Amino acid sequence: MEILSLLLLGGVVGVNAQQAPLTEDSRCGCYLMKGNETAYFKEHRFFDFRNHHHHASVPPVITEVKDTSDAPITSPFFNSTEWTDFWMISNWNNSHGIREDSTLLMVNSPNNVYLEANHDADSSPKSWLSLRTERLQKFQTTAEIESLSAKFKFVSIRMLARTIGARGAITAMFTYRHSEDYYQVQESDLEIRTSDPKNVIHCTNQPSLDSEGDVEVRASKNATMPNGLEWSDWAVHRLDWTPRSTTWYVNDIQVANIEFQTPKDVSNIILNAWSDGGEWTGNMTVGESAYLQLQWFEILYNTTEPEKRQEQGQGVCHSVCSVDGSPEVGRPVMLWSNGGGRGAGVFTGWVPVMMVTVLFLLA
Repeated sequence: MEILSLLLLGGVVGVNAQQAPLTEDSRCGCYLMKGNETAYFKEHRFFDFRNHHHHASVPPVITEVKDTSDAPITSPFFNSTEWTDFWMISNWNNSHGIREDSTLLMVNSPNNVYLEANHDADSSPKSWLSLRTERLQKFQTTAEIESLSAKFKFVSIRMLARTIGARGAITAMFTYRHSEDYYQVQESDLEIRTSDPKNVIHCTNQPSLDSEGDVEVRASKNATMPNGLEWSDWAVHRLDWTPRSTTWYVNDIQVANIEFQTPKDVSNIILNAWSDGGEWTGNMTVGESAYLQLQWFEILYNTTEPEKRQEQGQGVCHSVCSVDGSPEVGRPVMLWSNGGGRGAGVFTGWVPVMMVTVLFLLA
């Protein structure tokens, strides 16, 4: 059986995540997401890159095409189960002409995905994950990580991140369902163009062009970073893909919502830093570089993958958790537990209007 989506039948009153007790994912049956559209998710993962300074190093850029794509991983961390059971590092290139307006060979490399130490002893964090792209004389060396699974169906993805570096690059976080037909691609993305003003980010439900090749204005919004922030500042970027729409946030402030072309089918998750010299990315000066840097990445999700853990009672969520408003990033709080399974009896401080039941629609 495959989990396709979640349906809420009841409601909760008096829920206050900031007063609810911290708990562990193993005690949570589902996760309540606060936002433009209230949703319940079945799974939660958190990847923390802030304390890996002992294993961090910045590898020199590889200047030969073959050596770039064949490069080894840059840290033992990328061989750890924490990484390999969710992520893989790309090494494909665009020699087959993925984008018609590309003017450069673009080569993804494991050498451009690395843990970097913070050398400012007076500031935090101690380290972060860097995705690097740099313009070389003959090609553009780039970075991309993607989820092993391509069976995510509705997600809330968040990253504490910044983009720094030269003009002529794109950094991005997005859901993606591939198709050989451009107009059948399903994708919700957050993109930052380093050639843009530093307060502008791009939010799109792809494809962004109509059948005549013109810009489809309903598919995209050029959003403004709130409160004077720039994309070179550390900020929490969030993308919520739900059945009705995709919503984008910066530091929990909504900056865009698009219902048009909201993806409907299972997808994977991708983060990258790239340029191909085309009209969209711009052309980076030889020797210059740009970076997507992440302190942490978090995801709430539903998936059509077989479940890896035993749920308490088929189709019923007895223990409702949340990561929104938690006093400790990456750890959920227990909003309430109805008993009868994981998390039973942990917390009963909030009483539901009626039993909240989450039905897992099966296919």
